[in-house]
Amino acid sequence: LPAVAQPFPARPVRIVVPFPAGGNVDTYIRQLARQMEASMGQSLVIDNRGGANGIVGCDIVAKSAPDGYTILATSVAFAVNPSMYKSLPYDAVADFIPVSQLSTTGMVVAANAKLPGTTIQELAAYAKTRPGGLNIAIPGATGELAGDALWKQLGIKMTNIQYKGSAPSELAVVSGEASISMLTPLATQNHLQTGRMKAYGITSSTRSPVLPDVPTLAEQGVTGYDIQYWTGLFLPAKTPDNIVRAGHKAVVAALQTNEVKERLRALGLQAVGNTPEEFRAIVKRDVEKFRKIIIESGIPRL
Repeated sequence: LPAVAQPFPARPVRIVVPFPAGGNVDTYIRQLARQMEASMGQSLVIDNRGGANGIVGCDIVAKSAPDGYTILATSVAFAVNPSMYKSLPYDAVADFIPVSQLSTTGMVVAANAKLPGTTIQELAAYAKTRPGGLNIAIPGATGELAGDALWKQLGIKMTNIQYKGSAPSELAVVSGEASISMLTPLATQNHLQTGRMKAYGITSSTRSPVLPDVPTLAEQGVTGYDIQYWTGLFLPAKTPDNIVRAGHKAVVAALQTNEVKERLRALGLQAVGNTPEEFRAIVKRDVEKFRKIIIESGIPRL
């Protein structure tokens, strides 16, 4: 009983990052954790558990004690995996409690500078004259799904080519090896400024502060289209509500610090800090959204 009565947290907290150290999610979470420590009064220890597109780390948290001392910091891959894989060792909705969405960004429909037109409709018209003739550099699962959903809505056929991450995809588009890729605003910013790429639009419902002149796809008549790359925090299911609220309070405070704001700007991300209820709704929506895209696109499950 005395242990139960202790205020949370009474000892260091582990944040499991299901990706290798050094990536964008990892470096951002480390910056955020340092600021969260101030309001939580305890150390936050980053534990990188990369593997299987984040599944290994997610499973560790799902099976951890629901006491608030093990937190998951992950990306939108969390909502993609339930449909991308034939089976998971956990239920993405039932086995976790969303704490807060940390950040979000849309993806840019980035193309080789020699492609014609400047709008998504002009790209669609060009693609219809050569079905399957345009190669799409695929940097990851989220980009692939965002692209497949867009091509289906525009009624065009493209050819997906898998690349090992964003950097090789950027290079492929700039060199002309691939025609298009779905990349983050930060990844395209310099290429757009130097004229080595062009942008046909951005996948989010609002414009990116990094690329304010690039219109959204919805602005260009692609109605209802909104796919974003987000990061967020989760706790194991059955974690007491007071602990969930304490975590949310620490997140909101950290997102308001100058250090985190500067890091977000450097990464081209927009801070969120929404409530557990709001984030849960987003997770459920995205799980169903990506399931529909995967089924309709005929992407083989892993």
